[in-house]
Amino acid sequence: MAALVAQGMTNRQIASALARSPRTVDGHIENILAKLGFGSRTQLAIWWAENQAPTP
Repeated sequence: MAALVAQGMTNRQIASALARSPRTVDGHIENILAKLGFGSRTQLAIWWAENQAPTP
C-alpha cells in the first residue's frame, strides 16, 4: 500500500485498485503511518522512495 501512496494515489483510488473498501484502506494507511511514526502521507512516500532497492 505504501507504494500506491508513493505513486500519489488517494485512499479511494487505492481501494478501487485493490478491491477493498475505502474505510479498510483508511485504516491500513493510518496503521502504517502510526507504526512508522509519520504524520503525513508525504513522509510515507519519501520513506518508500528512499528504501527501495535499485532495479537492475
